[in-house]
Amino acid sequence: MSKLSLHRIVTASFGAFFVAVALLILAAAWAATPIEAAIAALIIGGLGADAIIGAVRDRRSLLSRIGPLP
Repeated sequence: MSKLSLHRIVTASFGAFFVAVALLILAAAWAATPIEAAIAALIIGGLGADAIIGAVRDRRSLLSRIGPLP
């Protein structure tokens, strides 16, 4: 497996993880704070979806453009 395809698989996996986290945020926090849960899920789910789309189209996602985080 080439390095490029491995990078795309890892990027898509992180994107799927972020989408799953967004769904968990909605499920866990909807009853207490629906507006805040929807905003957080929209941001995190959007970043995850962008990572998946970036992996499919072979372009950099917003998550990869943030740079190394501490």
